[in-house]
Amino acid sequence: MSPKDAFALAVKEVIRRLGRSVLTLLAVALAACLLTALVLISRTAETEVLRQLAKGGPLASIKVAAAAPDPSQLANDNARPGSPRDLGPQAARAIGRLPDVASVVPVITSRMIFVPSAGAPGAGRPEPSYFFDTAVGADLRDPSLLPISVLAGRLPAPGSLTEVAVTPGYLERLRLDPAEPEKVLGAELEMGPPRVFDELEEQTFRALWQRTEIVGVVAQEAAPGGIVTSIEHTRRAQRWSAASDGDTGELELSNSPYTGLVVVADGLDRIGKVRRQITDIGYSTSAPENLIASVQRYLNVVEIVLTAIGSIALVIACLGIANALLAAVRERRREIGVLKAIGARDRDILFVFLIEASLLGALGGVLGSLGGWAAASAVGIVVNSYLTAQGLLGLHLGPSWGVLLLGVLGSTLLASVAGAVPALKAARLPAREAVSES
Repeated sequence: MSPKDAFALAVKEVIRRLGRSVLTLLAVALAACLLTALVLISRTAETEVLRQLAKGGPLASIKVAAAAPDPSQLANDNARPGSPRDLGPQAARAIGRLPDVASVVPVITSRMIFVPSAGAPGAGRPEPSYFFDTAVGADLRDPSLLPISVLAGRLPAPGSLTEVAVTPGYLERLRLDPAEPEKVLGAELEMGPPRVFDELEEQTFRALWQRTEIVGVVAQEAAPGGIVTSIEHTRRAQRWSAASDGDTGELELSNSPYTGLVVVADGLDRIGKVRRQITDIGYSTSAPENLIASVQRYLNVVEIVLTAIGSIALVIACLGIANALLAAVRERRREIGVLKAIGARDRDILFVFLIEASLLGALGGVLGSLGGWAAASAVGIVVNSYLTAQGLLGLHLGPSWGVLLLGVLGSTLLASVAGAVPALKAARLPAREAVSES
């Protein structure tokens, strides 16, 4: 018997006993649906929890800052600009060449004066009508490399000098509800870095004013500061304030071109190694690796438990396949005997029953995996509605092709295993006995 004939015979038997086949198929599909939905939900929960810990940025991100110079090493390099202690383009290139470093994004901060527009929404403007805060500038061409989450609106356009994003602290300053961040979108905000002058034994300052529009509300961990803008904007502000000729202590000016760097490692397991390499160069680092590792361990336990529950349901469904095929062997004894009488070998009979079991498992796995993805998506919609109502970031549940494929292959494999015993019983049935008993 050729494989084609065996497959055709198996399909014929599935169609002939359609009622029993449909019930068996539904059992496998429901079990595969449960398993797929639980795995998708648990994996999405793990990803979203870790993303929240990283404030929307890459999980393997490391913040780099200029370390305080060691006096002994300072004497060796004479504190010249561009030395390893200077956090600038040279340092960024050196860190970018390290093994296991995926990307390096510079961050520049500048202390500025901010004046909300007279028509700013809210119960009232802050008293006084201006305030000092730190503007955080970064290369915004690829925001996914930065620990920034957009809560409302969008990020400023790369290189823009007229667009900014604010943090929830800005809303609190204007006495607005942080749960309604969209209220400040489109509002004007005047901002300017101060330059200090010593005039007639008195200190005065002059600001380089720039009128900007608030285009987004974000949560960010790139650097301390309540305003996010382009790196070109903060670099311009830094140069203006650096030309001060008076006491600039309150401006927190730095001699380093960059305030910090956001370094992304090639994986969570390589954060420690990259941090040690950066520290050896001469810079201080920080990363939530210990917290993420602890959370990961607990989430892995949850995933194991949910996967086990779905797997048990799938095993029960496959036992139903075994029971259905055992009943089919009893009903088809005459047919098996006839097939053997006309030349079918034991392995041919075995092959037919295994194909029948695998076919039921594969079809049930496909239907169940698609149903599981649909169920998980429905749960995601409900959870998103709740998170949005609470003023939190929503989750994104996309189709995980690996999980869907695993559901189909797992169902097929378990069904084949479940059909092995009935198939062996059918294959070992003597032709003479089968024909005589029928």
